Amino acid sequence: QVQLVESGGGLVQAGGSLRLSCAASGRNLSTKGMGWFRQAPGKEREFVAAISWSGVTTLYSDSAKGRFTISRDNVKNTVYLQMNSLKPEDTAVYYCAARGAYNSGSAYANHYVYWGQGTQVTVSS
Repeated sequence: QVQLVESGGGLVQAGGSLRLSCAASGRNLSTKGMGWFRQAPGKEREFVAAISWSGVTTLYSDSAKGRFTISRDNVKNTVYLQMNSLKPEDTAVYYCAARGAYNSGSAYANHYVYWGQGTQVTVSS
């Protein structure tokens, strides 16, 4: 079993930055593809970014491309999402998720086995 805990969310003005962290306990994340998703009020959960278990391959949604960066530190068992140039439409609860062993990242939520509880990101205009 893997427990994922997100942190780093908060309130920021448009144009600002936040770095989200996803720390794992229970099992090593180093062999698992990881992803970040978000869900805004009244909307479906959507893909943001993903990273392969090795960290070599990353994947981004069109809205995240060029502004967000996903990375991982397998020694610290943590995955990060650096978010720059934030916009009000980035306001959502952000979730991290883990796939099974030795998988790449994926844009599909049903490819992920473990989910965190989420962290709120609010971007004011």
